[in-house]
Amino acid sequence: MAISGKPLAATAGSMIFEKGGNAIDAACAMLAATCTMWDVLSWGGETQALIYNPKTGKVIAINALGVAPTGATPGFFKEKGYSFPPEYGPLAAVTPGTPGGLCTMLAEYGTMSLKEVLAPAMEMAEGYAIEAQTANSMERGKKMIKEWPYSKKVFLPHEGSKREAPEAGEIFVQKDLLATLQKMVDAEQDALRKNKNRKEAIYAAYDRFYKGDIAHEFVRGCQEQGGLITMEDLAKWKVITEEPLKVNYKGIDVYKLSQWTQGPAMLQALNILENFDLKSMGYNSARYIHTLYQAMNLSFADRDFYYGDPYFAPQEPINGLLSKAYAKQRAATINFESNNASAGPGDPYPFEGKTNPYLQLLNKRGFTTDTSRQKKSGGATPSHDATGMTFFTSKQDEELYHDRLWRGTTSVEAADKDGWVVSITPSGGWLPACIAGNTGVGMSQRMQSFVLDSALNPFNVVEPGKRPRVTLTPSLAMKDGKPFLSFAVQGGDTQDQNLLQFFLNMVEFGMTVQEAVEAPNINSDQLYLSLGGAKITDRNPRPGYLLLNDNTPDYVRKELRKMGYTLSFDDRTSGPVNAIYFDWKHGSFWGGSSNHGEDYGIGW
Repeated sequence: MAISGKPLAATAGSMIFEKGGNAIDAACAMLAATCTMWDVLSWGGETQALIYNPKTGKVIAINALGVAPTGATPGFFKEKGYSFPPEYGPLAAVTPGTPGGLCTMLAEYGTMSLKEVLAPAMEMAEGYAIEAQTANSMERGKKMIKEWPYSKKVFLPHEGSKREAPEAGEIFVQKDLLATLQKMVDAEQDALRKNKNRKEAIYAAYDRFYKGDIAHEFVRGCQEQGGLITMEDLAKWKVITEEPLKVNYKGIDVYKLSQWTQGPAMLQALNILENFDLKSMGYNSARYIHTLYQAMNLSFADRDFYYGDPYFAPQEPINGLLSKAYAKQRAATINFESNNASAGPGDPYPFEGKTNPYLQLLNKRGFTTDTSRQKKSGGATPSHDATGMTFFTSKQDEELYHDRLWRGTTSVEAADKDGWVVSITPSGGWLPACIAGNTGVGMSQRMQSFVLDSALNPFNVVEPGKRPRVTLTPSLAMKDGKPFLSFAVQGGDTQDQNLLQFFLNMVEFGMTVQEAVEAPNINSDQLYLSLGGAKITDRNPRPGYLLLNDNTPDYVRKELRKMGYTLSFDDRTSGPVNAIYFDWKHGSFWGGSSNHGEDYGIGW
């Protein structure tokens, strides 16, 4: 089964399956295709993956996120007047991760050559009929695109005309990108001719991208346009194969990438929600929605303060954050009468047998982690003053906020008869993208997910060589030692909100996988944004703001308003969820692909 964000990308995966490839081969082909289609990402972005290896019976994590380059310090950005690193352009770029991530997954767990796996993407780079969504995105972003000469050359083939971007259905050609991919394939094929094995040959392509002539042109083009990335930054960067994090929810092991992503926030929320009988509340009842909202707010408050790159000091208290005892303490603070507009970070350190070194910092910001005070105040969680909150002042303000909250990417899901399972949430280098020289490769914009001030998050302050804490969060679940679900979604800070509800839809409410990906969700705005916004106030939580589906009954709306919620409504309340359910009773796969986008799956 092959599922991704575009029908053509899913088709690339199915083509690889037809040629005898495994799920890793197919996933890599889909990843390459979706990058080539600029499906809200590019080759210069980042790749995050979970892989189930049937040979070992274990889930592994792939960390192919780029790092902050040389010179990327808080002082550098503050001197330029930034409150956060910029959203777009060469200074928004961490080092590219996707080429390395793809090569590593293919070399270590695939069966085919890079030449075979890249063939569909290379055909597309040679020219394919571009769809309206991407073509219109180029046209909308053309003012910014014109600032970058290499981007203008690719995205605006009709410069000077009324419409400068390609039209829907026009054959979109990317000669520079095709040449880059060809160089990687040539490096592989040269290595094979020198009697290198399949794995060594793929790593030869990896080296050509990060240390060879591709790297030189990438760095030259980046620096020419004002970027910071150096040859040393590319050469030193490495893909990391990691142990994922997991919690057990009612007999199901749920796996996420570690705290360099927001993934553990879903695990924390599951731990909190395990303390309640959700099924008896009823699907999307006022009580269920309120409980979800409160649990997510507590988890995201911890995410916003305690998550960061585990390979850099200080060390995040992840064991405390994921402990069942900590979750029970957090669950006890939920007030079932009203929304807690001032929910803040808890104190996970005692659950690791340690003392929190940041209590003074938390207190200075107006938070308290004194649980006795919480109980005296009727169960409200930590309080803080209004300086950390922002309320919408106009419809435009609200629309801008939600654009940043939902900022999309794509997802890739694959599974095969031999038991290999892959879940990927790649991103970065989305339109309008700044292309690095004549490589055809759009640079990442992930630097903006760093903070410049330790008061916001002492674990996620920008530093050369460090990875930003990202929103990207693939998921795998195991039951009785076998794959149960593989699932992912696009949508910025809402990803783990939507994935949490998808999971509960199946586990608590017995939905099929397709019903669960289409079911109405809720979205909380009570969190700090990870993307966009030039000022800190742009990213502040919007307490009590709750997005509901248009079909929410009036009596539910009335109850929620009584609890202090400010409601908004839409027919779309989730990014496109893609998922595979493993039916061990019948020995089959069930694929689910949301009706909220162009996402598509092919099973055989």
